[in-house]
Parts: sequence; structure tokens; C-alpha cells
Amino acid sequence: MAGRTITVAQQKGGSGKTTVAVNLAVHLRAAGHSVAVLDTDPQGSLGRWFMTRVEATGGEPGMEFSTASAWGVGYECDKLRKVNDFVIVDTPPKADSDLRPALREADLVIVPVSASQLDLWATEAVLELVERTRKSALTVLNRARTGTRLSGEMVSGMQELDAPVAETVLGNRVIYAEALGQGFGVTERQRNSAAAREIAELWAEIQAILDA
Repeated sequence: MAGRTITVAQQKGGSGKTTVAVNLAVHLRAAGHSVAVLDTDPQGSLGRWFMTRVEATGGEPGMEFSTASAWGVGYECDKLRKVNDFVIVDTPPKADSDLRPALREADLVIVPVSASQLDLWATEAVLELVERTRKSALTVLNRARTGTRLSGEMVSGMQELDAPVAETVLGNRVIYAEALGQGFGVTERQRNSAAAREIAELWAEIQAILDA
């Protein structure tokens, strides 16, 4: 049985796409799944994380890595799905033809939304592309300060968009950046932390959608 593909997409840079992609991949690996990560962003943040991971783990990253330009996404996803349970795709911060191939390959598109009105506006364009490719999306509030008025306003604004909103909110926590910079995910660095629980809860929501 071929693996499943989760594409992480957002038009606006700085939304935390790579952070979400990395931590989902690490969480899935810890749960016993075979995982591949695919970097389609020319900036190469996911690739830099992976190479840091290779060095930090003594050459045993525990997952497969590949890169692809827009036209090569379909080929790479097909190849990786044959030998992995999950393929996590990180995409460039844009909403145009370069993003569509990665959306078309997705079993589910995860759209991180940082706590700012600019990110909320940018999300509309991404969801329009997702709809055109006839795929399903889940928006996730990211880098949020829980309990603040802004976070509440963001969730309300996200609920008005044409996609489900994850109940899980990813907090604005230092451990996300620290773990990423070391080549790890929060599940590996602080197994019992609030951040690790957030990733586990987000995955539970994603899994429920995939299995529905």
C-alpha cells in the first residue's frame, strides 16, 4: 500500500511551515512510521535542517530526504510513497503555479497561520488554490500566545475561511526553534513538554481526517 502525502503550504513567509513539517515528521517516526521529507522550497530550510540532523545523529537521521522543483514533485512523491508510510512536503511561500503540483499530490494540506492579520489574509489565496486542486485543507494557528485577545480573534477569522480549523493551537515556544536548529523535533528534545503535546494533538486531528 502506498504511503500518504501531507503538504504544508502557506503564501506568506515566516508562518512556520518548515517547523510544522519537521515536527510532524519526527513525531511520526517516533510512532514507528517510515517517513520521508521533501523540500520544494528553493530557500532550502528543510534541507538545512536535515543535513544538521545527519551530523547530529552520526549519519543516522532515521528518515529519508529529497528535494524537487515544482515540475518534479509528482515524480519524487510517487517514488517516496512506495517505500514510506508518510511523505511530508515543505513548499515555497507563494500561491501560484509553483505550488500547485505539491497540492495535487497531497492527501491533506496543512496551512499554518501565524498570529497576525497579514497571515490570515495570505491564507485566503492558499485555500483558493487548494480548492482548485480539489484537495482538503486544515488550517492551524501557529506561534500563538494562548489566552490573548489576538489569538481569539485569529481563530474567529480562520473559522470564516473555507477550510476546517484545527482545535490544536501551536504556541510561540522557544523549544520549537531550538530543536529545529539542532536538527531535531520537539518530541526528541522535550518528550513531555507542552510543545510535544501540541504536536501529538495536532497529529491526532490530522490522522482522524486522513482515516475518515
